[in-house]
Amino acid sequence: MFKTTPEPFKLNISNATVIEIAVHLGVIGFLGYWTFTLIQPFASIVLWSVVLTVALYPLFVWLAHLLRGRRRLAAALLTALGLLVVIGPVTWLGIGLVEGGRELVTKVSVGDLNIPPPRESVKDWPVIGGLAYDYWARASTNLASVLSPLLPQLRPVGEALLGAAGSAGMGTLKFLASVIIAGFMFNPGPSLLAATMRFARRIDAARGEGFVTLTGATIRAVSRGVIGISLVQAVIAALGMSAAEVPGASLITVLILALGIVQVGPWPVCVLLIAWGWMNLPTFGALAFTLCMLTVGLIENVAKPFALSHGLKTPMPVTFFGVVGGVMTHGIGGLFMGPVVLAVAWELAKTWIEEEAKA
Repeated sequence: MFKTTPEPFKLNISNATVIEIAVHLGVIGFLGYWTFTLIQPFASIVLWSVVLTVALYPLFVWLAHLLRGRRRLAAALLTALGLLVVIGPVTWLGIGLVEGGRELVTKVSVGDLNIPPPRESVKDWPVIGGLAYDYWARASTNLASVLSPLLPQLRPVGEALLGAAGSAGMGTLKFLASVIIAGFMFNPGPSLLAATMRFARRIDAARGEGFVTLTGATIRAVSRGVIGISLVQAVIAALGMSAAEVPGASLITVLILALGIVQVGPWPVCVLLIAWGWMNLPTFGALAFTLCMLTVGLIENVAKPFALSHGLKTPMPVTFFGVVGGVMTHGIGGLFMGPVVLAVAWELAKTWIEEEAKA
C-alpha cells in the first residue's frame, strides 16, 4: 500500500479579497496617522492632567468628605490651589531660571563673574587644600583665564541649558492648562477608572487591571515620596535664601529641587550655602540661615525615607533621566512630570519581565 504525501496547505485568497483588506488597512492607517497628528500638540497636556489627577485623587476624596460630599466644590478648591501653586512658585522658578541662566552665561562669557577670594583656612583642607586654594585664588582674580580651557566643552552645555530655560515659559503654560483639565477629571474619577479598566482588559485580559493598579500606585508613590518632599525642601530653601538675599536664589532653588528629585539630595548645595552665610551674614543671621539649610537637608534623611517606605522605590538613574529629559523637552513642567512618567514605564516593564520569567 503506497503512502501519499499530503499536499502543502494553500491559502486560497482571491485578488479582490486582498485588495479589500489592503483598502481597509490603508483607511485605518490614514485615520490613525491624522488622529495622532491632531492630538500630538495636546498629548503632553493630557498626560500631565492624568498624572495630576491620579496623584491628587486621595486628597480630593479627603477634601470631598470634609465638605460633606460636595465633590464639585472640592474639585474647584483643589484646582484653585493648583493654579496658585503654578502661577506663584512655579512661575517664579521659570522666570528665575530664564533670567538667571542668561545672566550667568553672559557674565561667564565676558569674564564679569565675581568670585570672592578664598580664606587661608582652605589650605588646611586634607589632600586637596593647596590645589583648591590656588585654583580658587586664580578664579577670584581672573576667572576668564581659568575657564578658557573649558569653554569649548562648556559651550554646548550652556546652549542646552539656555534652550531649556527658554522653553520654561511654554512649559509653565502647558502645566497651567493641565491643572485646569485635571480639575474637571476629579469628579468623574470612578467612571474614568472603570473605563480604563475595561480598556486594559481588552488589551490584556489577564494582566490589564493589574498594570492599571500598578500605574496608579507608582504615580502616587513618586509624586508623594520624591517630588512632594523635594518640593517642600525647595520651598523652605527658597524662603531662607530670600530672607538672606542670596544671589541667584531662583537658580539655586531649581538646583535643590532637581537634586532632590533625582535622589542625590540637597546636601552639597546646603553645605555651600551655609559656608556663604557665615562669610557674608552677621552671626545671628548666619545661625538662622544655617538652621534653615540644615532643616532642608534633614528632610532628605528623615521624611523622604519614611515616604518611600510606604510606596515604590525607583532607581536614581531613572529619575535622573526623567528630570533631565523632562526639562529639556517640556521646560519647568517637565521637571515634575518627567520622572513620574519614566518611573511608571520602569515599574511596568520590570513587572512584565518578572512575570514572564516566572512563567
